[in-house]
Amino acid sequence: MKAFENGRVWTAMLSLCLIMAGWATIAFSGSKNEPPQGISPEKVADYVHSIIEADRTVYTKHVVNRMKEKGIVSAAEHWEQKNALPLPAQFLQRAGRLVAERGSGIRYRLISLWPIYRRNAPATEFEREGLKAVTANPDMPHKGIVRSGKKQYYQAIYPDRAVAKACVKCHNTHPLSPKRDFALNNVMGGIVITIPLE
Repeated sequence: MKAFENGRVWTAMLSLCLIMAGWATIAFSGSKNEPPQGISPEKVADYVHSIIEADRTVYTKHVVNRMKEKGIVSAAEHWEQKNALPLPAQFLQRAGRLVAERGSGIRYRLISLWPIYRRNAPATEFEREGLKAVTANPDMPHKGIVRSGKKQYYQAIYPDRAVAKACVKCHNTHPLSPKRDFALNNVMGGIVITIPLE
């Protein structure tokens, strides 16, 4: 019976991910022949961040925590091998990769000054300074124009807070974690959103 319930939960979670990815694709795709709508990149980044933050909070509090409390299924770092749910950070990272694969040009990812894995470290000085800024002042995202080769991008870094005890416990006990004194609502890193400027 528990295996059946786990299968139902996993199917529901996969459906939820696909629906959210579909919404992101619809929201950020469009014909290149359409005239610009006049929305600033700053406003687009704020909109995208609002959706990411809401989706992740709902997933953390109402899926991961609830399923664990009911004894149905837990989230685990190696979720694919353990027939578990992805951790909230993994959920965000996977969704970000899916959005990038859709070709809209918009990208987002989770980064930290204290990453468990190097791939989640800041990739540029702008990202490093942005993480320091949002850690010091979480009410003010760090925003600006960056260059990569000949292209310009608008980049915004928003604080990523520990919204659940599970986030704190995972980072404070993970053997690869360089920081082990996080508390609930602490800034653990940042969500960096990159928008191409054409």
